[in-house]
Amino acid sequence: MHNKTLKIGITGGIGSGKTTICKIFEHFNIPVYYSDQKAKKLLNSNKEVIKNIKECFGWESYNEKGNLDRNYLAKIVFNNQQKLNLLNSIVHPPLFEDYRKWVIANKKYPYTLKEAALMFETSSYKELDKIVVVTAPINTRINRVVKRDNVRKEDVLKRMENQLSDREKIAKADYIIKNDGKNSLIIQVLKLHKMFLEMAKNKN
Repeated sequence: MHNKTLKIGITGGIGSGKTTICKIFEHFNIPVYYSDQKAKKLLNSNKEVIKNIKECFGWESYNEKGNLDRNYLAKIVFNNQQKLNLLNSIVHPPLFEDYRKWVIANKKYPYTLKEAALMFETSSYKELDKIVVVTAPINTRINRVVKRDNVRKEDVLKRMENQLSDREKIAKADYIIKNDGKNSLIIQVLKLHKMFLEMAKNKN
């Protein structure tokens, strides 16, 4: 049993390919905590979070079926840093608690991964041992998100404004994965996987 599981963070700008990288790590039997997916789940299931969202952003935040109206909320927060910070302050405490329990539940693994778009921006990186930043050309990222989320280029650029630039992320990163179509993702992930296994062995 690994009492002190190595905790690795995977982050990168919107459309950089974080999830693709995480799926490769999963092939090596490494568990991944998908923060953005978990946050969406909390927004629709945690009674305290739902109550706070309604109080801060209005009852219109949820539709008649009780599900979060993501478009409504996005219009409010993506053009207002103060509102975005407020949303993060509601979601992140229960999300961190959920992650803490998840790490304990997965302590038999040599290391775990936490994927999050906002890591340096929310200071959640401080709870992790090492951070991997995924980078990709800006036009590639924009095109991916436009197709994936069925949104306009202008909307993607607005969302990018709320994130640190690749340059800022790289300056804070321990490792970098280049998702540029030129460098093999599998080779880059495998190299890091072997490195993390060695680190985990030394940590325990």
